[in-house]
Amino acid sequence: MSNLQYTLVTDGSSDRALMPIIDWSIRLQGHPYVIQSAWADFGPFRVKPRSLTEKLSLAVELYPCNLLFVHRDCETSSVAARQQEISNAVLSAFPKEKDRPVVCVVPQRMTEAWLLLDEDVIRQASGNPRGRSPLSIPKLKDLEKLPDPKDKLFSLLKTASELQGRRLRNLNVHRMVHRVSELIDDFSPLKNLPAFSEFEKQLVGALKSL
Repeated sequence: MSNLQYTLVTDGSSDRALMPIIDWSIRLQGHPYVIQSAWADFGPFRVKPRSLTEKLSLAVELYPCNLLFVHRDCETSSVAARQQEISNAVLSAFPKEKDRPVVCVVPQRMTEAWLLLDEDVIRQASGNPRGRSPLSIPKLKDLEKLPDPKDKLFSLLKTASELQGRRLRNLNVHRMVHRVSELIDDFSPLKNLPAFSEFEKQLVGALKSL
């Protein structure tokens, strides 16, 4: 059994929620890897990398890996445009490493669109698994059309918590988002989404190159 050491570079700290999705996707390919993962945390640095190229160079220096995952949210751009942006940054960061395995992780709109899958998980992550407040979970076919998946997931978590007043205002929904990702044990519904299918295709290619 061989080790697979990967590093994830993201837009922000909340996008660490992608790591359970990545781990699940790797295991799904059937390779007998021992997965060692790291999120590139630039928070402790007084002077933080500004460009994506700088982030990639520093990430590999601080968190050595044999597979690099690079996340960008689409937001108002397209998946293809974000992938090209990542490819350009990779070429700039590693000009002498043309064969470095890199996987683009580009959810349509935002990472949270890939977490709006399971009502029971959202209730459990909210800390109120037996709650009965109605939750309007989007249909799978509509996930990539949501204008603000992050706001939608935050709203669902708050509703599911059934808290009010100060307790609701003090709710740490960012932590709950990570919990949602950790609790989902099957991300296979995402295979129906074009952006996820593209991520999976790149992952399969990268694993074959290792």
